[in-house]
Amino acid sequence: MSRLLFTIPSYDYLEPSFLAAGNFEPGRIERKFFPDGERYLRITSEPWGRDVVVLGGTPTDMDWLEVFDLASGIARAGARSLAIVMPYFGYSTMERAVRAGEVVIAKTRARLLSSIPAPEAGTRVFLFDLHTDGIEFYFGDRVLTRHVYGAPLITKKIRERMGKTPFVLGACDAGRAKWVQSLARDMGATPAFVYKQRDPSSGNLVVTGVNADVNGKEVVVYDDMIRTGSSLIQAGTAYLNAGAKCVHAITSHLVLPGNALDKIVASGVFVSITGTDSHPASSQLPRADVISIAPRLVECLELAST
Repeated sequence: MSRLLFTIPSYDYLEPSFLAAGNFEPGRIERKFFPDGERYLRITSEPWGRDVVVLGGTPTDMDWLEVFDLASGIARAGARSLAIVMPYFGYSTMERAVRAGEVVIAKTRARLLSSIPAPEAGTRVFLFDLHTDGIEFYFGDRVLTRHVYGAPLITKKIRERMGKTPFVLGACDAGRAKWVQSLARDMGATPAFVYKQRDPSSGNLVVTGVNADVNGKEVVVYDDMIRTGSSLIQAGTAYLNAGAKCVHAITSHLVLPGNALDKIVASGVFVSITGTDSHPASSQLPRADVISIAPRLVECLELAST
């Protein structure tokens, strides 16, 4: 029997790819807003005894509530099992407290989802390319988590884009160096990262150098997410100043708030920008530059059910 697939509104764009990649029946939901702004949700497809999937990342607070409310209603309506597929986990950079009094929101949101009623066959949460691996352990023990790594998708796209051209795989800073080093090893490429230090007068991080020889070479800069693009532009410029022939950018999550993409393009640093469709903002890029994550996530769903 096919699984019942419910999708939150901001991820409707990803539903056709899911339906094409696996055996799902689209779930129906009635949604509306009351005059005072409160939401109304009614699940009109019967979840009783079914294996149900909720597809929805959490770029906004409203998306968090949509996933929580919908998943809770499905569980209470008698679903046999519940799988929550989160292509993008919001607040992933708030995974620890640095200053006194800071709220670790990545943990409070994981606790929120952990409070969803448990169906007969349990709840699984699938998380795609987390900013920090440890986030999956913020969930309660009643919830089984699976961190789905996007490395196979990223490396495949890089190989397609670069072909037989030798390249250096670069990180934006030393913090992502180990991850980039692992990817580079898989592809037989040279890894690199930029050195940064904090300016004592301004408090800003400034580039002080590059750790590898990139002179005359093409550089592909990988970062797990592109938001404003400031760090990406800074790193790309550093590679060019170190003699790189040209610089490409690739990421797992194209967050791109406001005019971020325009700013990155206007910088003239990158000859190409590529990422997955894990975030709704990925629609800002041409389709040829966007990697579909649906087949990878569906594959993990199917493995978990065997």
